[in-house]
Amino acid sequence: MPENAAVKKITAFVGTPRKKHTYNAVREFLERLEALGGVECEIVALSDYRIESCRGCKTCFAKGEEFCPLKDDRDVLIDKIMASDGVVFASPNYSFQVSGTMKTFLDRLGFLFHRPRFHGKAFTSIIVQGFYGGGKIVKYLSFVGKGLGFDVVKGTVATALEPMVEEEEKKRNKALKKQSEHFHKTLAKPGNHAPSMFMLMGFRMGRQSVRHTLDESEKDYTYYQEHGWLESDYYYPTHLGVLKKAAGWLFDLIFGRIYKARGGKE
Repeated sequence: MPENAAVKKITAFVGTPRKKHTYNAVREFLERLEALGGVECEIVALSDYRIESCRGCKTCFAKGEEFCPLKDDRDVLIDKIMASDGVVFASPNYSFQVSGTMKTFLDRLGFLFHRPRFHGKAFTSIIVQGFYGGGKIVKYLSFVGKGLGFDVVKGTVATALEPMVEEEEKKRNKALKKQSEHFHKTLAKPGNHAPSMFMLMGFRMGRQSVRHTLDESEKDYTYYQEHGWLESDYYYPTHLGVLKKAAGWLFDLIFGRIYKARGGKE
């Protein structure tokens, strides 16, 4: 990063109270990131916060997240994300998925997949496992990150049998070094880059769903309306080339017809 660039805030959310292999991998990643300069880092243990299980009432979708009947630390954690330039989700591989603590946290962010707000922030993940399955978890978290609006850097999987042998530690550190360098470059990139075709399709599909199935009594509709998303090219101002403009128009047409055919309003 340029010497005069503002210091970037990085927050790592860790889905285990056990301060061992997952924590060690996170610390290694953050130390390498700090060595590249221009960042300050914080580790947040999700187990230190009260995160209740989502009840599936959909009140956050219909009325707004402020009406959620659960009064836990969800908003404190969201504020930490909002105050960050880069975010890391780290978890051990439990039963071939993220830990229960991490999944409960992600479920509490459900409304943000409808109304993403983390655009321009970098995201990556770290999974620590004994044997197998971490690659699929990294793909899952990358998908989650994109759905929340982040600029996603592919995560890493570290194998950490006990005791952790020197060869495994070297392999982990090599992967984390590469990941930290890529993440650091992503932090330095200017925002408002053009979306991928897949992300553009997702936005236009969501927009047509909101436009044709909801009205001003629904929070998703008013949020799209207030942010100009019912008419904009994408979530934020960006340049779409001729091909993506044409694709966007086609996505609007296709998904508009689909939602109308399902009984949506005109």
